[in-house]
Amino acid sequence: MQTVKMVVTGPFSAGKTEFIQSVSEIDVVSTERRISNAAERSVKEATTVAMDFGRITVNEDLVLYLFGTPGQKRFDFMWEILSEGMLGFIVMVDSARPETFREARSILETFRAYAPTPYVVAANKQDAEDAWDMDDMRHALRLDNNVKLLPCIATDKEKVKSILIELLTSVLSELK
Repeated sequence: MQTVKMVVTGPFSAGKTEFIQSVSEIDVVSTERRISNAAERSVKEATTVAMDFGRITVNEDLVLYLFGTPGQKRFDFMWEILSEGMLGFIVMVDSARPETFREARSILETFRAYAPTPYVVAANKQDAEDAWDMDDMRHALRLDNNVKLLPCIATDKEKVKSILIELLTSVLSELK
């Protein structure tokens, strides 16, 4: 059996934990803690401080291990640790929070520096009324046309699966 380690990263509150929870066949190992900062608490109640971990059996020969990173800068020391051995990564971006786009771009560049592995960018919360259009997001994130920018709703298991399949296809083509 082959295992593939994938990392799910992105800014604070982009949907990384929900993404992993929606498809994991095991209870997600999570290190979420209550947020004490009032400004951050207005967005959500808890934040990942070390990692999230989930597992998906694709078939009898292939298992995906999903590692979700913390999104807050104060926990970014975990990024390099979690990136070790990854065969691909997903950068989650909140489509309705353009103020996080610059940070998402910075996180993308950081992970590309850790390892030259395949990656995709998931434009989460595409079901939100104020979600940005995909073409506008590509421009704002300064993504080349060859970078896969995929619409996402992290709570939708089928959408999450399709993003994982896109990344897995790229990973497996690199392994050949």
